[in-house]
Amino acid sequence: MSPDTISSAPAAHAPAYARLAARFARIGTLNECGAILHWDASVTMPPGGAPARGEHMAALAGLAHEMLVAPDASELLDAAEAEAAAGRLDPWQARNLALMRHQWRHASALPADLVEAQARAHAACEAAWRVARPASDFAAVRPLLAEVVRLQGEAAAARGAALGIAPYDALLDSFERGVTEAMIGPIFARYQEFLAEALPAILERQASAPAPLPLPGPFPVAAQEAFVRALVAGMGFDFDHGRLDISAHPFCGGIPSDVRITTRYDEADIAQALMGVLHETGHALYERGLPAAWARQPVGAAAGMAAHESQSLIVEMQASRSDAFLSWLGPRLHASFGGAAEPYAPANLARAWRRVAPGFIRVDADEVTYPAHIILRYRLERALIAGELAVADLPGAWNEGFRALLGLAVPDDRRGCLQDIHWYDGAFGYFPSYTLGAMAAAQMFAAATAAVPEIVPALGRGEFAPLIGWLRAHVHARGSREDLQGMLKQATGAPLDPARFIAHLRQRYLGGA
Repeated sequence: MSPDTISSAPAAHAPAYARLAARFARIGTLNECGAILHWDASVTMPPGGAPARGEHMAALAGLAHEMLVAPDASELLDAAEAEAAAGRLDPWQARNLALMRHQWRHASALPADLVEAQARAHAACEAAWRVARPASDFAAVRPLLAEVVRLQGEAAAARGAALGIAPYDALLDSFERGVTEAMIGPIFARYQEFLAEALPAILERQASAPAPLPLPGPFPVAAQEAFVRALVAGMGFDFDHGRLDISAHPFCGGIPSDVRITTRYDEADIAQALMGVLHETGHALYERGLPAAWARQPVGAAAGMAAHESQSLIVEMQASRSDAFLSWLGPRLHASFGGAAEPYAPANLARAWRRVAPGFIRVDADEVTYPAHIILRYRLERALIAGELAVADLPGAWNEGFRALLGLAVPDDRRGCLQDIHWYDGAFGYFPSYTLGAMAAAQMFAAATAAVPEIVPALGRGEFAPLIGWLRAHVHARGSREDLQGMLKQATGAPLDPARFIAHLRQRYLGGA
């Protein structure tokens, strides 16, 4: 059977699977429209457009939801599953059908008015957050966030009841199928034990080494943009099918044939834009590498958000901060921005860009302390959804939890509970994906470099092709054929193992001790 990018409805007598594939292709198109509108709201939309944009997003979400839970959907799914049982579907189609059922179960648990109310609440809260964050004014956004949390709690309870799982597990499942609190809890507890033991040793070892020389700067924005555009083009980012823009919070959006990445620039610090763009390019290459034959079908999408984070972090943290790549990058940065050569020496870049320094901002955190930021958010959002933490008490709970994990007193809400867009945009259950993705990235990079020894020497020449080639075969082109654990098993031979990530950190920051 041909790939399921059907644009017109098949005849009523067509096989049930073909009718579902046509429907999901249309739902996928609506979701793509929403993705582009979301990018526009974050990058180019004037502030006055926010109320109307909320209505646009609500209408699209409502239409997609209506199509997914139409009265005949359950009947079609049953009939298509009978076709699969009779051997009429190939493995890709059978997996696609299973994912359709999964989406239907989530969607059918929610009434359309709740879906639209969530879309409006998310748009309104995000727009208010954009003003409240720089002003460190949590009170301004608090009632809007309270409405988002109320609606998320209602949706989580409904989904959990329909799926037979806990409400927060239902939120996790919407971002990474099969991930649960029971899985995450022990992983995060193990990491917290490692952090308590290793962080003092890392800081002591780091203090005994020469301090990194600051890169001289300034780094004009136009020159930074030209540098990172050339860099990611060389990595394989196709500007005929993508854009690079500026936003308050760097992200990768758009659709696989039109990928939109954003960053932010600091003329005193090129690392922010450079590493941010490398990170988002990892996401973008994943989107561009998804199986085009299965576009707009569930099986053609990424395997989940932890899988997505693994692809950004294998580029940014594993490859781009490696000794090999820094040996290539340093001279090119010096040639582009001038000044003394010593700060651009690979060893100095390694000291600067692999420096462990507990801080307040998640997106600026080093890879050792970054999971602590995620553990905090995981605990707080669980409490919010469970009704154990009131939104009004969020700043205090944040500051107390942050002090316990990293020993720092948060100075203001801008650097505390207002720093991330995710909760204000309704993304509860998303944060654990970051650290699960970091762990998966370490596991994949070890497997990839063992299987393809040329990867590391190629990075020393600024070439990502061997690494991206391995990822294309084992991750990108497989779409959602497997969930995170299945993907890791076929790519690395084992399910997610936090010991691989811990071993990577010990090697990089403690010399293998």
